[in-house]
Amino acid sequence: MRRRTLLRAASALPLLAWAPARPVTLIVPLAPGSTADILSRIMAETWAPRLGQAVTVDNRPAAGGVVATEQLKNAAPDGQTLGLVSQGTLVFNSVLTRTPRYDARADFAPIAVFSTVTNALVVPKASPYATARDLAAAAKAQPGRLTFSSGGNGTSHHISMALFGQVAGVEMVHVPYRGAPAGITAVMTGEVAAGCYNIPTVLAQIRAGELRALGVTSAARSEFLPDVPTLQEQGLAGYELTTWMGLAAPARTAPEVIERMHAETYRALDDAAVWARLRQQGFEPMPRLTPAAFAALIAAELEKWGPVIRASGAVAD
Repeated sequence: MRRRTLLRAASALPLLAWAPARPVTLIVPLAPGSTADILSRIMAETWAPRLGQAVTVDNRPAAGGVVATEQLKNAAPDGQTLGLVSQGTLVFNSVLTRTPRYDARADFAPIAVFSTVTNALVVPKASPYATARDLAAAAKAQPGRLTFSSGGNGTSHHISMALFGQVAGVEMVHVPYRGAPAGITAVMTGEVAAGCYNIPTVLAQIRAGELRALGVTSAARSEFLPDVPTLQEQGLAGYELTTWMGLAAPARTAPEVIERMHAETYRALDDAAVWARLRQQGFEPMPRLTPAAFAALIAAELEKWGPVIRASGAVAD
């Protein structure tokens, strides 16, 4: 009787919260200075004191994030390796790649979403194009001649311009770079005619007059560029693309790891000082999702974007 009572009492006790045994590695699929990198470093700084361990950002920008995401898939499911995942790495790459190296639904344990970002269609400051209509007209007059850069195949920069071509009925040439900073520099120097980048990575250059913003990809104008019209406003009916970023672990990671990191992520995002830093960089809030709801979002996005990307003809290999 005493043994049964002790067992019942023990089962009623809350499980001890998981804590990392050593520094945590956060794999980031894009280059230093990219939107994903900016976000990851702010979150890593916030998590470290809460977890009692350093959180190291490991940038792996190769192949549009495929290498980093595959590394996350193959990591030990012990909570010591986590990864920033995004619409680009889990959704776009799954469709763009003829032989996917991971299964977005089965190979990862979604934890929490961080935020969403809007992209801005930008051209060099000396560009002859003042509006998105101007760029579309020039591309239509010179099919296959005008170029656009991206931070790599499968990134939202790539798909934003592929969708621009599809909706506007024009053909432009994709020039992928190793990371958003290099692709943005290519636009600034005139190596390419245009690019469509996350607002956090081009906001300073737009405000400084080093880049000209022709439009934003969201359905409504961005609070960060209120004077810049949407692409929909400029005649690209139905054009809308905003990209989300979140945190995931390898599949089969213990539930207590998922629960702890889910709680710590939203605790950080609820901190006014942390969110002020993110907002200053151009990040936009996203509704809180449970891990199960995050998994459902990934599945829904695959269903939504698969037909769009296939129709655009964009490929990553």
